[in-house]
Amino acid sequence: MSKKLLGGVIAVVIALIVVGSLVLSGGEDANATETDGAFVTEMVPHHESAIEMAEIAIERAEHPEIEALAMSITASQGDEITELEAIHKRLFDAPVGEVDHGTLGLAEHEMGMSADLSSLESAKPFDRAFIDMMVPHHQGAILMARVELEKGSDDEAQALAEQIIEAQTTEIEEMNEWRTEWYGEPSPAGGVPSDG
Repeated sequence: MSKKLLGGVIAVVIALIVVGSLVLSGGEDANATETDGAFVTEMVPHHESAIEMAEIAIERAEHPEIEALAMSITASQGDEITELEAIHKRLFDAPVGEVDHGTLGLAEHEMGMSADLSSLESAKPFDRAFIDMMVPHHQGAILMARVELEKGSDDEAQALAEQIIEAQTTEIEEMNEWRTEWYGEPSPAGGVPSDG
């Protein structure tokens, strides 16, 4: 094989290696972006259901602590929905729900989305039922946010995931303290999910 031909073959091989590595890294970035998209797309309805529960609690709460928590949830998660929608628009140039990103890989019950929210309308005692429904819902949000932190790549989405974990960890701890004080034991759903 001539030196010229050998040099050409080597150049082609190097080019293939470079192109291959770019394709692979692009695939990793695409997967991360899809995680960001799935996080945003799944967190919006998750927050909407928390707000729906909180709105019932504002009307029916038996303790001022629950009413204050419910008002805080409607305000903070409403703001986060606006932020999530803006992240999706920036990343995908489309509203939430118009692009299929797959899922975060969590089942409905893991995300705390399997409860019948209408049962809160007539639950007695209301505050205990609210806590027992909101704790697993918050646990689900924390698990969803951890997936974003592990597999996502967008700085703003990850910062929001950290904010969600911090806020909802505090609220789970508060709700379990109240439930223990008022009803003798914490929520049967447990506390903050263990990391990993």
